[in-house]
Amino acid sequence: MNEMTKTVADTWTVAGRTFTSRLIVGTGKYKDFAQNAAAVEASGAEIVTVAVRRVNISDPKAPMLTDYIDPRKITYLPNTAGCFTADDAIRTLRLAREAGGWDLVKLEVLGEARTLYPDMRETLKACEVLAKEGFAPMVYCVDDPIAAKQLEEAGAVAIMPLGAPIGSGLGIQNKVTVRLIVEGANVPVLVDAGVGTASDAAVAMELGCDGVLMNTAIAEAKDPLRMARAMKLAVEAGRDAYLAGRMATRRYADPSSPLAGLI
Repeated sequence: MNEMTKTVADTWTVAGRTFTSRLIVGTGKYKDFAQNAAAVEASGAEIVTVAVRRVNISDPKAPMLTDYIDPRKITYLPNTAGCFTADDAIRTLRLAREAGGWDLVKLEVLGEARTLYPDMRETLKACEVLAKEGFAPMVYCVDDPIAAKQLEEAGAVAIMPLGAPIGSGLGIQNKVTVRLIVEGANVPVLVDAGVGTASDAAVAMELGCDGVLMNTAIAEAKDPLRMARAMKLAVEAGRDAYLAGRMATRRYADPSSPLAGLI
């Protein structure tokens, strides 16, 4: 690593907000809020995504996530998990803005409960409305470069293609389309869903993605804190590998040492 690489911070920006960590983590499936907070710290994440319908962020009579993860230090990204129509998603995020003043949000509109694949027609409709209302929507979508471009035109501030179905841990199933989305986008691209282990996170970053969002891969690991740390390192390693520019692939061997002049 040369001196220039050491001194220039490798940050990324979404909707005018700049971050150093390229890992976003979720707040579901953990044993409790304390374990969740410890995992966030171990991951180095600066953004946590929160399901407005499931996680208490506004009722002071019940345990609150904000007591464990300080919204003054960590950016909260309210999401629309569990919404199956554009109207539901829009209503959910309006409530989030009233409760906490959030306008940077994660939009997901699901098509069915079995696959949790996004309904792109409803997603596009919601994205257009939210953008017009002053929200900055980061949008979960299919790994389709055409749909990604349509979302960007509709006002999405970040494109978040799935690597594989939510919670599946299958890793990135279609590297070609994720790469095409990265090449065609003028906004940040983050793989969202499907990461199972550290190598999956590294692959996402090696494809040129600006970041990775995950929840189950950390929360359901046997040792969530160690996995959070592994994901932090994997995202950093994948990003460095992308910036370094990998070697060309070849069909045959190419010796590290020249064969000419052998004794």
